[in-house]
Amino acid sequence: MNHQTIDDRNTALTIEDFAALRENLHEQRLFRREQLQQLSAEANADAVPEQQGAAHIEVRVRLAASARMVLTDVEAALDRMDQGRYGACHLCRGPIARERLMIVPQARYCARCQQVREAYR
Repeated sequence: MNHQTIDDRNTALTIEDFAALRENLHEQRLFRREQLQQLSAEANADAVPEQQGAAHIEVRVRLAASARMVLTDVEAALDRMDQGRYGACHLCRGPIARERLMIVPQARYCARCQQVREAYR
């Protein structure tokens, strides 16, 4: 088996893969929206004893920020799907490995470029 065939098998998405990834992203979007609604409802309820209040609020704020960040990434991935740009790395423009997309469907970068980005943080 030549190298090109291995690369193709590792990066090419089938129609079924694409459909499964889209469904996964839709489920993630729904989950994050529900999570944000729940956190907002908890913030409005404000039934936390004063001693626990600051810590509880900080956790809620961090959870909400994380949920908003993931929601933004998920919606951006769905937009890329709609525009026919899904699965291409934002830095090198090469394909993102199928295996990586199956694990992190909202991935914007191939594994190599992601490592480079994290190294410079």
